[in-house]
Amino acid sequence: MGRADGLTEAELAALAEPAGNSLFNERERAALSFAEALAVGNSIPDDIFDRVRRSFTENEVVELTAVVAFEICAAKFNRALEIEAQGLCLIAGCLNVFGIAPTLLEPPFMGA
Repeated sequence: MGRADGLTEAELAALAEPAGNSLFNERERAALSFAEALAVGNSIPDDIFDRVRRSFTENEVVELTAVVAFEICAAKFNRALEIEAQGLCLIAGCLNVFGIAPTLLEPPFMGA
């Protein structure tokens, strides 16, 4: 998701600290907390999983988990093979949510 999907610059910038941010509804904050927990740890804390279960159906939780896990796997794959970023997420705060150092996307890494 990004600008092409209708996200505003403010929403993209708010990804750096989505908890309690009024630009996101509770369902979105729950999904972002879930994604961050999965990206930085090996398990999801009970309080986060409870929030996700209140906001999503069982099938949606499975889909959310699959999408987040795929993105984490793809990011690790690209880093392992030193595949350069394609400039899809140039906002440093967005990257920090998922534990990715923003300097990885700064020139000369991107070939600029």
